[in-house]
Amino acid sequence: MRKITIFIIALILTIEVDAQFSKDDSLQIRAIYNEVLDNGEAYGNLHYLCKEIGPRLSGSLNAAMAVNWTKQLMENYGFDKVWLQEIMVPHWVRGEKETCFMYEKNNGVSTPLSICALGRSIGTNGSLSAPVIEVSSLEDLKNRPEEEIKGKIVFINEPMNQKYIETFRAYSETGPIRWYGAAAASAKGAVGVINRSLSTINDDNPHTGSMGYKDSTNMIPAAAISIIGAELLHGALQKGPVEMQLEMNCKTLPDVKSYNVIGEIKGNKFPDEVIVVGGHLDSWDLAEGAQDDGAGVVQSIEVLRLFKQLNIKPEHTIRCVLFMNEENGLRGGKGYAKWVADSGEKNSYAIESDAGGYSPRGFSFNVEPGKMEAIKSWEPIFDPYLSNRFIKGHGGADIGPLKATGTITIGLRPDTERYFDMHHSANDVFEGVNKRELHLGAAGMASLIYLLDKYGLPGTGNQ
Repeated sequence: MRKITIFIIALILTIEVDAQFSKDDSLQIRAIYNEVLDNGEAYGNLHYLCKEIGPRLSGSLNAAMAVNWTKQLMENYGFDKVWLQEIMVPHWVRGEKETCFMYEKNNGVSTPLSICALGRSIGTNGSLSAPVIEVSSLEDLKNRPEEEIKGKIVFINEPMNQKYIETFRAYSETGPIRWYGAAAASAKGAVGVINRSLSTINDDNPHTGSMGYKDSTNMIPAAAISIIGAELLHGALQKGPVEMQLEMNCKTLPDVKSYNVIGEIKGNKFPDEVIVVGGHLDSWDLAEGAQDDGAGVVQSIEVLRLFKQLNIKPEHTIRCVLFMNEENGLRGGKGYAKWVADSGEKNSYAIESDAGGYSPRGFSFNVEPGKMEAIKSWEPIFDPYLSNRFIKGHGGADIGPLKATGTITIGLRPDTERYFDMHHSANDVFEGVNKRELHLGAAGMASLIYLLDKYGLPGTGNQ
């Protein structure tokens, strides 16, 4: 009986979709894809962002260069309004490259290991040497007696779960190691912490990312070690005691002024009601920030370019927001949401691209579970473009604060299998981005925004 009921609901929704969308809608969406696949400019823009500007950690000169360039780019495209929203951002610097050696006391062998400081970590103030103790997880660390941990460098050796098909699920499980590891280790008297990189690839590139301290009174240096390095260290510890010597030169400077970069096309009917599309302009400093999140930046700009090029006149204002400081503070996302709340402006929907420029598979919608059945009725519209997986899920970090203002948040969901090969590491370079995949993601977002602007999201009552 339940299966029959579900079938009837699905049939009704299909009939409603067929009635709701016209042939002109299908032709318009096809035109969006044709334009981006024939003449898309996101890939060329990404090349400039990566090769001419490069890493864009908030507070850096490169981040300021990226602000100026993307503002000029949107002005050159002739968007109706382009402006900067001022924010204050953290200014953490890595300093001279980290060094790390493990000394096996049983045989006297010294081996260099590839590490990188975690974002916001303190430095070692010269060279730090101490015995190493390995734990398998945060839970294992918390269960160890203090006398086992005190005076040592804690090596947290928990890998991402390779059995998960959805790699972000594995990342969400192991991510707390990076954020809470130093606080948990220092609480038991450790002098440093080394985390196994959050990665799905077996190479010698460590993966950085943001971390935090519980308070400012007992901070210890925190770093990530490459997967190859983690295996070497684990093997050495199986044979006997190991002492580690590391040097990290990172430090936090005073906050500096930066900006979110914003451009928009005014709506014809409802100019005061906004649909947002965006990504984060900052990136980590180890590479070029091509997938994370240069891809999302240029895709979001491309969405507005497509509307202009195809002469699509939106009913609502379509706004591109390039957020600053997602990686180590989320100041841009929080600042934009506060501005929306303070101004009373209505941001109906916000779409974020921050999962790489890989082949788009669909979208995740941060809505109540009961809303998804109606939303999934739009999947057939995206069937021809293989972007038809509509699921309940996270919209995005930068647009997350908008939820409090009543905004429905939506995330572009590309294929995730290669994302954590490069995430926050030296692998995140322009050469790792496929032009066709990148442009398909931009087309998918533009098509969804076209439908949201015209019809509103089904089942949500949000027009």
